[in-house]
Amino acid sequence: MDKLETIFELQRTLNERIGVNTASMTEDEQTQWLLNYTRAMQQELAELVDSVPWKWWAKYQEFDRQNARVEIVDLFHFLISAAQVLGMTAEDVHQAYLEKNAVNHRRQEDGYARKDESDSRHI
Repeated sequence: MDKLETIFELQRTLNERIGVNTASMTEDEQTQWLLNYTRAMQQELAELVDSVPWKWWAKYQEFDRQNARVEIVDLFHFLISAAQVLGMTAEDVHQAYLEKNAVNHRRQEDGYARKDESDSRHI
C-alpha cells in the first residue's frame, strides 16, 4: 500500500469511528457531508492564514510555522473525506491529479489567455 492509499484508509477508519460511513451515503447525505467538509476546510484555511503574519499594520505577529503545518494536515483530513464522499479512491485522486496537472501545464504553454473549463471535463 502506498502512502496516499494509507492516508485514505486511515481517514476512512477515523470517519467510521466518528460515525460517518462515506461508502453508504444517499445523494442527500453526500450533498450534506460535502458541504460539511467544505465548510470545515474553509475554517482550516482561515486558521492557516492566522498562522502567517498577514496584518501589515500590526507589528506583534509572528509566523507560526508549526501551527501552519498542522493546519495543512487538517485540510488533508477534510479534503480526503470529501473525496471519499464522492466515491474517490487514492488511485482516483492520483489519476485526476495527473490529468489536471497536464491541463494546467498546457494552459501555461498557451498563455492561459481565456477561461475554458472544457479542457478539464475529461477528468
